Amino acid sequence: MTMLPIFIATVAGMELFAYAMHRWVMHGPGWFLHASHHRPRTGPFEWNDLYAVIFAIPSIVLLYAGVHGGWGDAATAVGAGIAAYGAIYFGFHDIVVHRRIAHPIVPRSAYFKRIVQAHRLHHVVESKYGTVSFGFLYAPPVERLKAQLRASDQARLRSPASSGE
Repeated sequence: MTMLPIFIATVAGMELFAYAMHRWVMHGPGWFLHASHHRPRTGPFEWNDLYAVIFAIPSIVLLYAGVHGGWGDAATAVGAGIAAYGAIYFGFHDIVVHRRIAHPIVPRSAYFKRIVQAHRLHHVVESKYGTVSFGFLYAPPVERLKAQLRASDQARLRSPASSGE
């Protein structure tokens, strides 16, 4: 099997992994780190950034072992797919949505607008409970997310001034 299909499947699979980790770990027992991401940032980093380091470890191990450790092309392709998803996530999430680096990008396509708005709706909830939209490359329609927030008995919506983006 060539490396390209494994690479593409890994990038796609990482969205499922990211969804699960965000929903059941970051908004569960890992909230102690992720909570910093739901509060206004007071400097260039937040405790939540440690998740990027944690999730990079398998990629680094697979890339190194695939190239230098005899694990083969499949390990290299998976490691590269994890790294590619991380780069896409960083670009969309940290740069475009949260503006951690200044840029002139304005979401114009329907897809791009939906992703950004879905993530902002994720951040309107003050706690780890009752929030919506845990993936990042896919987001349900915004009207469905708004309906879920309205129907939730756990979603404590924050005031617009403290949305934390």
